[in-house]
Amino acid sequence: MVQTQPPLDNANYALEKLRALLHEGDFGADGKLPTERALSERLGIGRRAVRQALEVLEAEGAVWRRQGSGTFVGQRPDTLAGEVGAIVAGTDFMEIMEVRLRIEPQLAQLAALRAKPSELVRMRELAVKITKSDDADARELWDGALHRQIAQSARNRLFLTIFDVINHVRQNEAWQNIRERARTDNGINLAYAQHADIIDAIASRDPARAGESMRQHLLMLQERLIRATSLDGIEPALSAEPVEVAS
Repeated sequence: MVQTQPPLDNANYALEKLRALLHEGDFGADGKLPTERALSERLGIGRRAVRQALEVLEAEGAVWRRQGSGTFVGQRPDTLAGEVGAIVAGTDFMEIMEVRLRIEPQLAQLAALRAKPSELVRMRELAVKITKSDDADARELWDGALHRQIAQSARNRLFLTIFDVINHVRQNEAWQNIRERARTDNGINLAYAQHADIIDAIASRDPARAGESMRQHLLMLQERLIRATSLDGIEPALSAEPVEVAS
């Protein structure tokens, strides 16, 4: 006899039904989905299966969640961009490097404990892309992608959010100009070697070495940034407007 009633905890069936529901698209102006309980009752599926299916849809970017508010259709709104613009306008590269030196060695340590094999492969691929880049924009792009992959592999959402604020600064033209002035052939080659050492330490599951390798990499960058701006007589602020400093 054919079983026509789907198992209550069949997450694949729940995912199929939720995809169909999203395709219908009748969720009101705010795009808010019904609660897990309401979806469970509507679809005749257990809440556990509904929750697992929603996690898959969130990972795919089909829905996003706000704690205490519910689940919404589409990708999470980028409210960070406007806030970061204000932050960039009032900061300078020294502040950025101070923050990077405080969090990225810790992220490298956590990545050494938590990175998946596929993520290690991705790190090495990104490091190769940096070495093959022949212009400043491409180097900055892939360098940012590598550092973010390390941050993501640490599996700490709060750390990753802080990192993303810093990483947004890379899009600022003034920052890119300062970084480019700080680059030399010797410095670029050293950075490549340091990237390889950081990844090797993470792959070796050596948190202490990974953290120290990242710290040395960032200290080298900080020193070259200071030297470049000092020699050129450039103010370190990223904003075009003067920054007020309390006396």
